[in-house]
Amino acid sequence: MNYSKINNLTGWFCFLVAAVTYILTLEPSVSFWDCGEFIASAYKMQVVHQPGAPLFLMIQRFFSLFAFGDVQKIAYFMNVGSAIASAATILFLCWTITALAKKILVKENEEISKATLISIMGAGIVGALAYTFSDSFWFSAVESEVYALSSLFTAIVFWAILKWEAHADEPGADRWLLFIAYIMGLSIGIHLLNLLTIPAIAFVYYFKKTQKTTTSGIIKAGFIGVLILAVIQYGIIQYLVSFGAYFDLFFVNTLGMGFGTGVIVFAILLIGGLAWGIRYSIKHQKRVLNIALLSTVLIIFGYCSFAMIIIRAKADPNLNNSDPDNAFSFLSYLNREQYGDRPLLFGPNYNSQKVNLKQGKTLYRKGDEKYEVAGKKTDYEYDRTTPFPRMYSDDERHIGYYRDLMGFDESHFPNLIDNIGFLFKYQVGQMYMRYFMWNFVGRQNDDQGQGSLYEGQWLSGIKPIDAMMLGNQKNLPPSIVDSNSYNRFFFLPLILGLIGAIWQFQRNQKDAGIVALLFFFTGLAIVLYLNQKPMEPRERDYAYAGSFYAFAIWIGLGVLAIREWLFKKLTPVNGAILATATGLFAAPVLMAAQGWDDHDRSTKMVAHDIAVDYLQSCAPNAILFTYGDNDTYPLWYAQEVENIRPDIRLVNLSLFDTDWYINGMKRKQNESAPLPLSMKPSQYVQGVRDVMYYQDANIAGSVELKDIVDILLSDNAEDKLPLQDGSRENFIPTKHFKLTVNRADVLKNGVVPAADSSKIAAVMDWTFNKNYVTKGTLAMFDILVHNDWKRPVYFASTVPSDQYNGLDNYLYNEGLALRLLPLKPDTTANRTELINTPVLYKNVMYKFVWGNIKNAKYLDPQSSDDISIFTNVFNNTISGLIKEGRTADAKKVVNRYYEVMPEKFYGMRSMMGAYFLAENLYLLNENQRANDLIEKSAAYIQKELTYLADVSESKRNLIGSQNVQLGLSFLNQMARTTAQYKQTKLSENLNRQFQGLEGRFTMYFPQQ
Repeated sequence: MNYSKINNLTGWFCFLVAAVTYILTLEPSVSFWDCGEFIASAYKMQVVHQPGAPLFLMIQRFFSLFAFGDVQKIAYFMNVGSAIASAATILFLCWTITALAKKILVKENEEISKATLISIMGAGIVGALAYTFSDSFWFSAVESEVYALSSLFTAIVFWAILKWEAHADEPGADRWLLFIAYIMGLSIGIHLLNLLTIPAIAFVYYFKKTQKTTTSGIIKAGFIGVLILAVIQYGIIQYLVSFGAYFDLFFVNTLGMGFGTGVIVFAILLIGGLAWGIRYSIKHQKRVLNIALLSTVLIIFGYCSFAMIIIRAKADPNLNNSDPDNAFSFLSYLNREQYGDRPLLFGPNYNSQKVNLKQGKTLYRKGDEKYEVAGKKTDYEYDRTTPFPRMYSDDERHIGYYRDLMGFDESHFPNLIDNIGFLFKYQVGQMYMRYFMWNFVGRQNDDQGQGSLYEGQWLSGIKPIDAMMLGNQKNLPPSIVDSNSYNRFFFLPLILGLIGAIWQFQRNQKDAGIVALLFFFTGLAIVLYLNQKPMEPRERDYAYAGSFYAFAIWIGLGVLAIREWLFKKLTPVNGAILATATGLFAAPVLMAAQGWDDHDRSTKMVAHDIAVDYLQSCAPNAILFTYGDNDTYPLWYAQEVENIRPDIRLVNLSLFDTDWYINGMKRKQNESAPLPLSMKPSQYVQGVRDVMYYQDANIAGSVELKDIVDILLSDNAEDKLPLQDGSRENFIPTKHFKLTVNRADVLKNGVVPAADSSKIAAVMDWTFNKNYVTKGTLAMFDILVHNDWKRPVYFASTVPSDQYNGLDNYLYNEGLALRLLPLKPDTTANRTELINTPVLYKNVMYKFVWGNIKNAKYLDPQSSDDISIFTNVFNNTISGLIKEGRTADAKKVVNRYYEVMPEKFYGMRSMMGAYFLAENLYLLNENQRANDLIEKSAAYIQKELTYLADVSESKRNLIGSQNVQLGLSFLNQMARTTAQYKQTKLSENLNRQFQGLEGRFTMYFPQQ
């Protein structure tokens, strides 16, 4: 059997291992974060968030066909699509490693010996399987996200340039370059990460076509590579669309033609120009020009997958992010304008003062007959700026993080050195190197890491080294040792990769430099470009998977180094076999053994079921306000794919400030009628009523909400405030609002049972909780005014309280949603006691599903966080039933809790829920169960705080202050609670625990 066949079989073997692994461990339904939006949009060909992923959606739609109409299997087969794409990535990685290894070990036209063949294939298998079981890549491989397919396109491109290099001197070899261009064009329709391979590709081309390399030549090759990247990123992706948009502006507004005419003319000119250029290059034998022009055409061909975005936007689907149905909205969509800008080379620090508002380019929107001015893009001017700003956010939480991390006082203005320090401490250290070490050294746990020494850090399993980094590791707590993500690789994959890198640099500096460029541009270069703020809502390691891909190449090549350095005294064949075996056990086998249990999502249904529970919390035809990704995207999936509760209208408050989203709310969606919005498009179009500020008009008493809406929508100059530039803007004259309640409407629509009619308030009176109104808040007010209690109104339980707009006293818990009810406020009740107990009981006992959280093999961080949400639902239900004297029903809910909720604690929040349940159990005279929970909670606190005390002593600084204070507070409260319910012995034990732990932390807290 020849080399080519063996190489092909080796690659397909790696593919098979990866495919089986990912299919066995993939999530059987929707996952959290963007997956719900992607699956729903792929299934119905809708428009996802900026900047879109049309080719990804089309490919995932293909995989959905394997469900054969079973809507409950749609998500599963789309997840299979990611698994297959990820396995194909492993296939091309294996072939990439064997190609690089062969270049070093086998001279041209030399016969390959058996030992060399085993070494090359061993390198491919070890490197490819190491990446198969790497933490970050495995995470994306088992869910319907863009990163799996994006990784495949990156792998294909890098493999293809090596194929070109191997055949560059043969006729027709340039077809590989054109193939790369087309794949890159296609990849734009998935994710832009693929473009970061271009600098490495430029060096492959330079080294192959240059007989004698020079320093100046290397610099020029690097510059050209970056220039090509910039031309594609900005010239093709952005400016082509920008030129088309401004052509359209001229043809529509100046020449009076129809929308799209200018785009068509521009497209004809572009096609004609490229065709003429290609013909010219052929006629005059301009090979480089010909390749450049053909590559440009193929990139544009691939890029044309974005036509799907415009076509589907024009159809007004339910999910139609930004509604990019014309040249300017499409340009804004591609430029990700809704996400704002971040400074890179020059800009402000967090404590720079805004001194002026500078107007930039004119923004346009599509009108009825012409493009209209939507305003100007504005940027702030600051009193002081700095080069290379890394600490630029003026969010109070971020400012506190900057100062704590860097040790700044309030008067310090960070300079260039300070910003570079933050780059290395946080952006590189916390947001890249920590992830890199997760993949190749080990991981502490999967708690969200914000820099603390006990959450989400890397950890090797070699206690002395771990202690140097993290402090005393003698008494590891449950949050580490009981975590599925407690993975210890003992530095072995990292060492193997470093050995491989050194070996390649010694044997072939050019190829090693190319791999290093790939490693840099898909890792640290992204860090520099993203310029991340602190306190990200989730871990971002998926963004750097390309960098870990490059390192996996070196892990594979490490096998060759081991054979050469350690087993050179053995026979060549035995040395190759032993080196391969050593590499397998040092990397992929160890990584698979440690990582399987924290990547096996095959039994988890939390994202799916919590979406069902959000929807089932609502009465028929409800309006449900949501806010974040995880209380919106899974619900979109449930409605759009599985047709669960299509009568409910979801309103995402994060999107409600945009005109296109309000437009969608005024249309019927699924079985949900349009929202009762009186606002006309001209009153909320982009650039109109974006923000309206509070100006006290000294109005006595509360003002009817309808009057507030009328004032905010008024075009009367007397209802507006004059501004310095001579314009006038609407404003809020008071924060004291009221909504007169029509009792007949409330009873007729079943909002309140007739038996409770005496509880209905004549007027809902509240104080608005902000100093400004956005158009989304105005739209909410408009709905409340014109709904007339016909449709139930809910807020998801995870919506931040400031988004209630002051309505807190009228929101009643019915499960995972708070219902707006016009009941007389109970001024003696706490906020958490506003419970609609009868409805809540029915939901918990008969409607809700629980994601198999009790028996799931693994719960990802978001799923384990949601245990606290479920626990709160149970505790609220039990508390409400006890308050109403329904103890028998309360005990049924307790039994239900023990049936479906896990016994394991997933952090302090999980422990807190168990304590509150114990309080309820004492009230129900379930003393033994309560004592068991208290003892279990106290034991958990003891272990967690003992670890934090050990670490604090070794670091000579208080570590985990929030958890320490929380743990001590709850332990003290447990002692009091058990004493209150005559559990004397247990109370005494808890007091001893509390005093012992308190004594270990006394030195860190100021004495009262």
